[in-house]
Amino acid sequence: MGYLGGFPVTFRQRGRKQRYTREYAKDEGGKRDKPVRLHGRHVLNRYEDGMEKCIGCELCAGVCPAECIYVRGADNDPENPTSPGERFGFVYEINYLRCIHCDMCVEACPTEAITESKLFEFSFTNRQDAIYTKAELVVGDDGLPKQLPWEDWTDIDVVAANSSAWVRATAPGGSVDYVGKVAWSGELGFGVKDPELGQTAPAPELPAGGHDDHGHGGGH
Repeated sequence: MGYLGGFPVTFRQRGRKQRYTREYAKDEGGKRDKPVRLHGRHVLNRYEDGMEKCIGCELCAGVCPAECIYVRGADNDPENPTSPGERFGFVYEINYLRCIHCDMCVEACPTEAITESKLFEFSFTNRQDAIYTKAELVVGDDGLPKQLPWEDWTDIDVVAANSSAWVRATAPGGSVDYVGKVAWSGELGFGVKDPELGQTAPAPELPAGGHDDHGHGGGH
């Protein structure tokens, strides 16, 4: 049909209701509420005494399916240690051109050093900016990471770095002995997180005979 083939499409659209491009974050009441478990920009946390939680074990880098994390550990200075352990994360980098925000690094971390915040509004003008270094990831005395020029922090009170809703259960393995006991450490600027809803619920009663439907006995 040549160049005339596009005209029928144009004429069909003329009678339809016109649409317009909405201005982000300003139309329809502003930004939407963030989901509780939104996975956004990573942060490296510190203990309430200021010590870094990262011990340079590289488990986060090993478990990352996108291979976007690079960690190199170093021995702590006995006179001026960076972390409570023998080693600390000397180099820590995340390449956001590769990151898929799967949260596997958070699950693998043995010290709760890395978590994902609800900060997701950031864009880059060059590839180098997409590689976040330790200096940009470690939180300051207020518990927040370094704000970079291309990040939108207009609603930082809502998406504070500690608001990722990632916490450890208060009953690991289902043991009733640990129900209600907080088993994670406090974070600088925020203290200790409250347990998630449902994690402090009483243990289910076992049917007669002392075994559940899966053959597990009680009293252990």
